[in-house]
Amino acid sequence: MGLFSNFKKKKPEDTRQEAKEELEKFDSTIRPGGVFMVQLLMKEKCDVPTAEGMTEILSKHLGKVEAFGDQNKEKGFFSFAAWDYQSEFSDAKVPVQLSIMGCEPFQADRIDEMKRSQMWNCQEDRDRILSECKYAVTSVDMLGGGLKAQIRANMLMDYLEALLELYPTCEAVYSLNSGKLILADTIRSGQVKGLDRFIQYCVNARFFNINGTNDHVVDTLGLSLLYIEDLQYHFHDMDPNWVVGHAYSMASYILSNDCPIKNGDTIDGIADGRIVQDIQWKCCFEDALIGPKRPVLDVCMGEYAAGERQ
Repeated sequence: MGLFSNFKKKKPEDTRQEAKEELEKFDSTIRPGGVFMVQLLMKEKCDVPTAEGMTEILSKHLGKVEAFGDQNKEKGFFSFAAWDYQSEFSDAKVPVQLSIMGCEPFQADRIDEMKRSQMWNCQEDRDRILSECKYAVTSVDMLGGGLKAQIRANMLMDYLEALLELYPTCEAVYSLNSGKLILADTIRSGQVKGLDRFIQYCVNARFFNINGTNDHVVDTLGLSLLYIEDLQYHFHDMDPNWVVGHAYSMASYILSNDCPIKNGDTIDGIADGRIVQDIQWKCCFEDALIGPKRPVLDVCMGEYAAGERQ
């Protein structure tokens, strides 16, 4: 049986159109288990690797990878099957599909001021990157939602590391799923290992002041890609940096331990900037206070909690 016969539901031309549609609507919808989308930002238009070159590098990071469909460089779109990652659905078991678009003009004006304000990992470099980087390579996965959370998280980060090897002139990576902007060299350094790569590179902890009050909100974006609820903290009178640190620690714990927290469970809280066991905060699943609309795991911070909860 030929490779292409395994993709009756996802022809290359259909995938290209679907990827473009996802790119158009990424900022208005959160679809749990949806398409992973990143843009590799570059100052100048780069050369497009050959399909053979892409296959070699992707295989080095992801195991058996095979190109399928029309791999014409002029079309600026490449599709690959990652055979070591089989997504299970009710009626089929198929390899994850990885798609890489050509190097095209980067539309920085599509990133509004609210999203820019939440790029905490690149505060000093944000404006320079968004103004100097004129081109981007958009890369996605398809059918990855059928993988278990930990497997998909590691697969996506191996994919991202392969992309940075394929595109050495990439200055920064912009995650469309979470709005996170991170320097490419931070990823290339290899200092973060395992599942924590997904938390550090693709989960974005955001911070908001609530107008007319002393209240704040810290929440995350990005976990829903793995069918995990994002985190939310509505609070007052605590250093927001402590809360952001707690959010990243909790996100890492939840991913590493197969989402063990249930509605009504308690987790360790914060005292003097440290996570301690003798303070317990209750968790409940609620709708997000700040868009995009999605379910979140709300952490009630005891004496520091703000707002009404059930």
